[in-house]
Amino acid sequence: MTVIALWPWALLLILVLSSLIPLGVHLGYRAPRMPITDSPAKHGLDFTSIQIPTVRGRNLSGWFLPSPGASKTLLILHGWGSNAEQMLPLAKPLHGTDWNLLLFNARNHGNSDGDSFSSLPRFAEDLGCAINWLQSQHPNSAKQIAVLGHSVGGGAALFEATRNPRIGAVIAIGTFADPDELTERSLKPLHLPRFVVILTKRYVEWVIGHRFAEIAPISTIRRVHCPVLLIHGTADRAVPISDARRVAAAGDSSSVSLYEVQGADHDSVDLIEAHAAVMIGFLRR
Repeated sequence: MTVIALWPWALLLILVLSSLIPLGVHLGYRAPRMPITDSPAKHGLDFTSIQIPTVRGRNLSGWFLPSPGASKTLLILHGWGSNAEQMLPLAKPLHGTDWNLLLFNARNHGNSDGDSFSSLPRFAEDLGCAINWLQSQHPNSAKQIAVLGHSVGGGAALFEATRNPRIGAVIAIGTFADPDELTERSLKPLHLPRFVVILTKRYVEWVIGHRFAEIAPISTIRRVHCPVLLIHGTADRAVPISDARRVAAAGDSSSVSLYEVQGADHDSVDLIEAHAAVMIGFLRR
């Protein structure tokens, strides 16, 4: 068969892939929205419901939990497909430790506005807007700012900390090392041809506007200039503990530490809550 005869089939393949890859990415990586059914009040915590303006004319929903006389605030950011409610078990032991708490929902999550897609950089954008809101609305509570993020939220906290000097400390729970590897793992069960996997990864980078190497925690940890506490469950099936160990090894040992929670899975917030003293000690230092 001549090259000329093959050309229509090659063109057809290109057209099919150019349609299927975007469709697969936007459907397969769409963040599920989990509704808010709880509130800090059910945990005995005083709070104020808040609305935070973010980019693209969207607004974020959240809760501000004041601690009397506290001039420091810890912002808490959930992970992919989660919401602020899922982080309340961690908020309870951290409240009243000289830190105000600000929990919010990223775009497309909880009760926050929707947007075209979610991504680690957009989580980071929302985090930056939450810090802006805090400094504008509660300047006396923003003398020191720290961030606690789970999974993608942890990766976003590290990324935002590379460019936002107002962040004085980061606690990252269950954070993956590299979105390139994470994408590879998610696509592996589909047994796709190698060139389709590569095209998919390049398309995702184009959509989010960042190369994976730029936003990967194993890369951003080298550019963060504040103390970082990595927390990871040894039984994490979504993100292996080896990811956390690699991120910790890539950082400055004088400012980056790793605490491993025995038996905890990726979403085992209840097990991690039992080790709140580690987080409190880190924040006090």
